Amino acid sequence: MNLILHLLLDAAVIFGLAYVMPQIDVKSFGTALLIAVLLGLLNFFIGWIIRFPLNLFTFFLLTGLVRIIVTALLLKLIDKFMDSFTIVGFWPALLIALAVAVAGTLIDRSAPTEEMVESGYVALTNLSLNLRLV
Repeated sequence: MNLILHLLLDAAVIFGLAYVMPQIDVKSFGTALLIAVLLGLLNFFIGWIIRFPLNLFTFFLLTGLVRIIVTALLLKLIDKFMDSFTIVGFWPALLIALAVAVAGTLIDRSAPTEEMVESGYVALTNLSLNLRLV
């Protein structure tokens, strides 16, 4: 369920920023959903290959920043392969990557999985979930 929420929110963020920014062009929400799916797959299969050397270079101190930059690079890669999606420049791709990261963080905080709660990633949410059940 969390994956579906992430994909829908990522697609909404991409489509919303395309509506606001003239440097980004997305033909439809279906295209934005396809972009979100491709971005998730590329981040899973290729993103770690790019992130690992960059994180080694920064001694793993800037992992969040490295993740956002790699996501922007992957968005530019998706832009090269899709005709119905256009990003003019690197800064709009970086803004999309930042917005997707913030939206993902908000979803993770508001709808945590059991693994997140058990690991202590969202300890306060665990308390609020227990209070709702009572």
